[in-house]
Amino acid sequence: MATLFSSAHSFHARHHKFPFLFLLFLFVLIESCSGFGTFGFDIHHRLSDPVKGMFGADGLLPVKDSVPYFQVMAQRDRVIHGRRLATSSGGDNTTNKTPLTFYYGNETIRIDSLGFLHYANVSVGTPSVSFLVALDTGSNLLWLPCDCSSCVHNLGSPSGTVKLNIYSPNTSSTSKKVPCNSTLCSQTQRNRCPSDQSNCPYQVVYLSNGTSSTGYFVQDLLHLISDNGQSKAVDAKITFGCGQVQTGSFLTGGAPNGLFGLGMSNISVPSTLAHNGYTSGSFSMCFSPDGIGRISFGDKGSTGQGETPFIQGQTRSSLYNISITQTSIGGQAKDLVYSAIFDSGTSFTYLNDPAYTLIAESVSSFSSES
Repeated sequence: MATLFSSAHSFHARHHKFPFLFLLFLFVLIESCSGFGTFGFDIHHRLSDPVKGMFGADGLLPVKDSVPYFQVMAQRDRVIHGRRLATSSGGDNTTNKTPLTFYYGNETIRIDSLGFLHYANVSVGTPSVSFLVALDTGSNLLWLPCDCSSCVHNLGSPSGTVKLNIYSPNTSSTSKKVPCNSTLCSQTQRNRCPSDQSNCPYQVVYLSNGTSSTGYFVQDLLHLISDNGQSKAVDAKITFGCGQVQTGSFLTGGAPNGLFGLGMSNISVPSTLAHNGYTSGSFSMCFSPDGIGRISFGDKGSTGQGETPFIQGQTRSSLYNISITQTSIGGQAKDLVYSAIFDSGTSFTYLNDPAYTLIAESVSSFSSES
């Protein structure tokens, strides 16, 4: 059984508008995702069996669903909770677009030793170089470690050292640095430029543990394939961050090889793919209990699915913000109105009062009666 949240969001990109649709699928079995025809890739949680095997971490990480397992997830959420960005072609393209996914497939994996995030293997540049990036619906920018003075080059594991790839514009024949006089460089960023021909700078600051990524914008090819069973190669030009300096949790385990922002800002990859006509303005993510998942760009969902609209006009308009109007506990509906965001970088659901107290008391009462 799947729960789907979707919305047609009018999204302004330069002089054009296109509908932006975000689909979040929560599947009990990953096999349920196999029917989508989109560009996708697999997602893995850092504590999932495939990733533990990849890094030789079996026996060192908490057993799934054990008390230590949830304690680690809760601790990680407390550290990163509340992080937000501090700074940072035309027409309706929603019809007849083939869904896309990453070149190495649409599988994702949850890697708990790397921040309890879901990761995917993306391929960038010419020749192509792969990166294990964390997927984050709570931010917008894709950045990769790039000619960096402060970043993670290797990951240690019981089975040995895992070398991580580092991106360099100088080694990719299709890479192009974004100058300050480019329309891709915002006025705020231009104010930090010493000259028009300087590289357009960026800085992403997260509100926890002094975590940030700093560098400049580049353009290069993101290698995708069609997710309709035909595996047709598609090379999409995207703009992303060449991350020269990473700080905080990016140096201690969380997203050491890059962060893939999936928000609704113009700079995000889903928005870029839709704006340039590669896909319809939507994407879907599937998660399963074993940590394996999928992501597909251009997936418009299926008929008869449940949905809820996004709240528009919020200060943080690039976030997937929804309004909760009713909660059912033990079959009893509670009329309770509050807003919440979807954040793939957070392990648990967090509530503020009065919602938290009302739900907690209802659950306690229901448990006592049972």
